[in-house]
Amino acid sequence: MTVKILSKKTWLIVILIGLLFFSGLLFYLIPINSARSAPALKIKDQVTPTLPKEKPANSELSSLPIRLKISKINLDAAIESVGMTSEGAMSVPKNHANVAWFNLGPRPGEKGSAVIDGHFGWWKNNRPTVFNNLYKLRKGDKIYIRDAEGIMITFVVREFKIYDPQADAVDVFTSADGKSHLNLITCEGAWDKISQSYSKRLIVFADKENE
Repeated sequence: MTVKILSKKTWLIVILIGLLFFSGLLFYLIPINSARSAPALKIKDQVTPTLPKEKPANSELSSLPIRLKISKINLDAAIESVGMTSEGAMSVPKNHANVAWFNLGPRPGEKGSAVIDGHFGWWKNNRPTVFNNLYKLRKGDKIYIRDAEGIMITFVVREFKIYDPQADAVDVFTSADGKSHLNLITCEGAWDKISQSYSKRLIVFADKENE
């Protein structure tokens, strides 16, 4: 059996086509304008805690969360459902105007810490992203989650924390008090052109109302 080996010229052509395709893909994926935006937690920056591998059985909702509403900052966003990336980090929403719920953890309203992330910064054509004003929330402000059957669950903001990208974030994804929590994640701080990321992470911790 013989194996045909490509000539050097053919290999150079193949490599050149590959480089052109890859550069074009990057151009498509990265939002380009003077401000740029970044995911709530960049994949390479996130420290992933120990998370449940299966959906918890203590479901209090009959359907999935579909909208996040925060009247204080005039936010009404669709909720995407995301899992983990191949690098073991929480994924981010595909649309700059949407948020993303981590579907390997509890649903909002179930016991435990449900987690939602969203983009911060400016998208293509200077469009603001969903969590640009998240920092304006204060303790006691209310956050609403609506599911596919119209059930509305209310959460009350408890506290805020700022994390370094490499900090241990296990308390964002887990809780052991037997209550229902909702934690919102986005970026904050200065934009780093080298790492293509913001310098800090803002976490809003909220608790289910009247629980």
